[in-house]
Formats: sequence, structure tokens, C-alpha cells
Amino acid sequence: MTYSIIGRDPGTGEIGVAVQSQAFNTGAAVPWAWAGVGAVATQSFTDRRYGSRGLELLHVGLAPEEALAELRAVDELADFRQVGVMSADGRTAQWTGSNCVPDAGGAKGVDWLAQANMVASPRVWEAMGESFLSTRGALAERLLAALEAAEAEGGDWRGRGGAAIVVVASEGARWDRVVDLRVEEGDESLVELRRLLERALGYRAANRASVGRAAIGVESGLPDGHVRLLRLEDAVDEGRYDDAETIVAELERANRRWLDYLDSLARHPEMGALARFLARRGA
Repeated sequence: MTYSIIGRDPGTGEIGVAVQSQAFNTGAAVPWAWAGVGAVATQSFTDRRYGSRGLELLHVGLAPEEALAELRAVDELADFRQVGVMSADGRTAQWTGSNCVPDAGGAKGVDWLAQANMVASPRVWEAMGESFLSTRGALAERLLAALEAAEAEGGDWRGRGGAAIVVVASEGARWDRVVDLRVEEGDESLVELRRLLERALGYRAANRASVGRAAIGVESGLPDGHVRLLRLEDAVDEGRYDDAETIVAELERANRRWLDYLDSLARHPEMGALARFLARRGA
């Protein structure tokens, strides 16, 4: 019914889950992750308690094998389930019940584990691991590449449907997300998921940059209004007040409510350069 991969970036400590299924809205059911704790992929007649309860068990100190064993012990339908569990330190556990629809199985290695059922061939879960290991870039990019590799091997033999990626940081609030994207259904769900991921990474890179924000925004295809804001940030940070005046005039012509937004934005403690520009402008 589904194929998924859990992966970890030992450099950043990020951990995440990516999933594709013919099933609708699979992103709401299969991937679970908790910053600084771990991740779970629960699928095949999906029982979401493996996700929520599994993370709670990891949080109180159980190893993945122990957490998965406890969950299976109270599940009368455990033989229908397929589950992958990874703790924040990279330990893993995996289960494929004997009643999962074939082809069904899984594979794992350092910092990853993949599982699949109702797929075209056993190559699906092997291909996910190979792609994850060979792809470079952010964790979310490597997870998506793994899904694309699985699809190249035939994926879910019923066809395509929902797809999702969830990535959390090495620490933070319980449900903090570095990436949280999903496509509910469609034959081109992985294509759309890649478009969304590229857009999300573009926003992230531009908003985190200290210089050249607008160039990153243009390259990433961000909306014109956001690129103008990035141009304004670049200009005020670099003291190019004439350029900043031109950009503000462009925004005002587009919609005078931009001025209200800029006044509000300038109150944020990280927007000191913008605040100084607006104060100088109003003096």
C-alpha cells in the first residue's frame, strides 16, 4: 500500500520521513517525527498509535526495538502492520507483518531504513537506500530522491497518490518542523512534491542569508512580492538608501498596505536596519 524511508543527517542532527502511496492523504497518517527524539513510519492498515505512542516511548528512553516490541504486544493486528522506527541517535527497528500485501519488506543501513508493501518488486526498498546514500544535499532532498528511486522501480503497483516529507531539527519544541510538505493525491504527486520542496528550500535559503537574499529568491522562483522584500532587506543592510526608496515606492504603488506591513516588520528585533531606514525616511 505504501513505501517510505526514514533518514538522519548526522551533521545537522535532522531526522525525517518521506512517504508515497496510492492512498489519499498518506502524509497525515504515515510520517511521524519529534525533534531530538526520533521518527516513525507506520503503514499497512495504518495504526497511527505506532507514530504517536512510539515517539512517546522513545522520549522516555526506550530503544527503538523496545518501543516497537511494546507497541506490537498490545496490537491484535500486528501481523498486518509495517513500521520503521529511528531514534535521534540513529538506532533503528523495523517490522513487516506476515499479512502485509506483497511485495513487502524492508532494508536499512547507517542513518536510514526503508520499508514498502504492495509494491512492484523487492527492488523498491533497496533502491530507496541506495539513492539516499548516493544523493547529496539537505536531508529532505535525499529523502525525496529516495522516493523517486522507488518510483523508478515501479513503486506502488496500484499507481500514485499521496506523498509527503517531514523533517525535524536535532532539538526544539515537540512538533517543530524544518520541512513539512504533502500532496494529498494525484498521478504527479512526486513531481508536485519536488516543486514544493524546491520552493520551501528557496524560502529557507533566502530568509537565512545575510547577503544576496534577492538573488537567491529570484533563482528559487519566489513570488515577486517576496523578492521585493528581499531586495529591500539587502538594500537597507548595505546602506543603499536610494535603492531602498525606489523599492518602497514600487511596493506602495502595488498596494499602500505594504507600508503598514513594513512598519510592523520594523518592530521585530532582528529588523534593526529596516527600522533605522524607516526612521530616517520619516524624519
